[in-house]
Amino acid sequence: MAASGAAGGKQIRGKIMNNEASKREQDVRVIGTEHRRLKNDGAERYRQRGFESDEATSAGALGAGLFGFGAGLLAMYFLDPARGARRRALVTDKVTSAARNLPDAVSLTARDVRNRARGAWAEAGHLFTSEEPSDQVIEARVRAKLGRVCSHPHSVHVTSTDGNVVLDGVILAHEVPEVLKCIGSVRGVNTVENQLHEYKTAGGIPSLQGGRVRESRAEFMQSNWSPAARLAAGTAGTAAVAYGLAKGDLLGAGLGAAGLALLGRSISNTEFQRLIGFGGGRTAVTIDKSINVDAPPDVVYALWANFENFPQFMTNVLEVTNIDNTLSHWKVAGPGGIPVEWDAEITRVVPQEMIAWKSVQGAAVANAGYVLFEPNDSGGTEVTVRISYNP
Repeated sequence: MAASGAAGGKQIRGKIMNNEASKREQDVRVIGTEHRRLKNDGAERYRQRGFESDEATSAGALGAGLFGFGAGLLAMYFLDPARGARRRALVTDKVTSAARNLPDAVSLTARDVRNRARGAWAEAGHLFTSEEPSDQVIEARVRAKLGRVCSHPHSVHVTSTDGNVVLDGVILAHEVPEVLKCIGSVRGVNTVENQLHEYKTAGGIPSLQGGRVRESRAEFMQSNWSPAARLAAGTAGTAAVAYGLAKGDLLGAGLGAAGLALLGRSISNTEFQRLIGFGGGRTAVTIDKSINVDAPPDVVYALWANFENFPQFMTNVLEVTNIDNTLSHWKVAGPGGIPVEWDAEITRVVPQEMIAWKSVQGAAVANAGYVLFEPNDSGGTEVTVRISYNP
């Protein structure tokens, strides 16, 4: 029995040892599997970090490339051998002028924002009050609206009785639907009675001569922005530029470029097309000036009609040579005193009233303009000059 007990003990110890060996082998396999899994996960994370690093590097390189491209365009624009000096001088003049006019611009913008805030508050207040304006107030409101939808608002007579508005006078037929719709929406108007005499064309109707088509457009769709709109656009443009610089990728570059364009539009108050000088023709920059001359219109006109006289009373005009009856050669001192030359042709002449001209094709500075001569109350002449050019 002792022998059989010893043999049984050996068998039990052998089973225990086998179980322990089997367990150790299983543990080794589990550890090996876990090690391989961790190794694979680490490699995958490394590859992902590598991809992210490559993407960041590519985005940074793209942003740097776009920045370099923009810097190159600016360098080409301002360092151009033919026009660069003039453009740099023009920018310097603009910056100096802007700095000089900054206090007035700030005051004007503040006043515009304040007035708009008051108007918005008043409009909001009307939503919660029942108003019964006088007929005089209603008529004034209607006339104000007419100027936005009618090309000849002074030819339309407005009468209001207890909010019932009567329109009479003459008007172009195609403007009637929009006029009636607009007047009907005026606050305080109950009904609109149309007694207007409609005409398909303005021919033979004195009060329908001249005028211009009126368009009611949103603030930012207009050619000239109000000070408040320019402030809002400039703020948005500055924020877009700052975000683009901080972002440093393709999206940031696009937003930065858009922000720069918006900032330039708000500062210059010039349409995008005219601002960049492409497609603006001769009208990229327009200057208007009126002066009174103590001489009758016929004398002033005779002096201006001969362009060779211009150097006598225009300091920037160095020389003008008449080539023939309609063509002349101009030499003008541009910004910084740099001479600029071009040929111009007369496009319209009304004796003692107007002279109009434009530069010929291929001129160094594309320009156009006209001069008006009108008698003033003192017996002299009011001379109005309008010049448009593309720098």
